[in-house]
Amino acid sequence: MIYKNPNTQISTVCFTGHRSIPYKDAYKIPHELKAVMEQLINRGAYRFLAGGAMGFDTVAALCVCELKEKHPHIRLELILPCRDQTRLWEEDSRRLYDMILKMADCAEYVQESYSSSCMHERNRRLVDSSEVCIAYCAHSGGGSAYTMAYALKNNKEVINIFDRIK
Repeated sequence: MIYKNPNTQISTVCFTGHRSIPYKDAYKIPHELKAVMEQLINRGAYRFLAGGAMGFDTVAALCVCELKEKHPHIRLELILPCRDQTRLWEEDSRRLYDMILKMADCAEYVQESYSSSCMHERNRRLVDSSEVCIAYCAHSGGGSAYTMAYALKNNKEVINIFDRIK
């Protein structure tokens, strides 16, 4: 579902979504996400902001990297909550995070180390820096729902991939 005018010219898109994605959705998301991103690139989008979390953020960042082959002018920019975000992650997840960090055009950290507010601040910075928010939000609670609501409250265009694949 698109909330707002889907015809305005844009430059920057952010992502928000759940860390855990059910299998029935996981294989559909990349195809749908890349189709939406192509439409946004055609409207002028060239900056794609991801928050570095597991789950949807990771899928979105990898999709941007894949689309960079076809659209070399687009950028993957990471807005990360803290430098020690991955300290409790499993090794495979950490390796994937490090790979995305290397492929990104730039990365900024909201805080040096973890605090109770760094994720919330990261989410607001993602939205505040964008005209469009692409979400994967399947329920009304949690950080993704908050971020999507924050985007709507701030008159951002919101595209919920969950609505498009169900």
